[in-house]
Amino acid sequence: MKITILTLFPDMFTGFTSQSIIKRAIDKGLVSFYMVNIRDYTTDRYGRVDTPPIGGGAGLVMKAQPFVSALNAVSSEHTHKVLLAPTGKPFTQTEAHRLSNKDELLFACGHYEGIDARVEPYFDEQISLGDFILTGGELGAMVISDAIIRLIPGAIETTSLDLESFDDGLLEYPQYTEPYEFEGEKVPSLLYSGHHEAINKWRHLMRLVTTRELRPDLFAKYKLTKQDKKLLDDHDAGIHPKWLLEAINNGHKFMKE
Repeated sequence: MKITILTLFPDMFTGFTSQSIIKRAIDKGLVSFYMVNIRDYTTDRYGRVDTPPIGGGAGLVMKAQPFVSALNAVSSEHTHKVLLAPTGKPFTQTEAHRLSNKDELLFACGHYEGIDARVEPYFDEQISLGDFILTGGELGAMVISDAIIRLIPGAIETTSLDLESFDDGLLEYPQYTEPYEFEGEKVPSLLYSGHHEAINKWRHLMRLVTTRELRPDLFAKYKLTKQDKKLLDDHDAGIHPKWLLEAINNGHKFMKE
């Protein structure tokens, strides 16, 4: 995948592309980044890329000419062009999967008070990270790129993508590490049982409970099965179901007391 970034601040991406999973994906040849400084394309005699808005108002607005000139210079008919803007549709995991199938992506980062509205028709779509305002689109481009790259086959272990938050409408289940007890809190005994079927059932229950508690908006959209309702009813009633007790009692005994 080729990712092109149109920005006034290309140095902001130095750390992003030289660390962790993103760097490994670049080294493997799975993705390449091209930083394009919009300022290099201005025809303004003073090198300006912004100006006060026509009609008055606060701040400065990025001019159309350098933006469009940069876009035309570095994109092709195969490039899927995305404008980062608060007016765009919210970015979700579903959108991450969709964009991860593109061969060429271009993210354009606005700055200051915004961009001349005449730039918008040159892009295939607009995307927003959410209902808040950033100083520029650079952080948004990094966030979206990160979410996309980790979905490219080979970027991370395939098993790491199983049962992730949001993929099926639920949040992820809680995870634990050694030691068994930390500041009075213990790892659930079931996780030491070696009974994978029971563990998976418990993890699904925890996804339901966590989503209901932390993201009721997502939970309201999730279609519960009969098994889901039974799991939640037992949990809410404080009942320890037979499958759970049997797995704990018959499982491996290697908890570190």
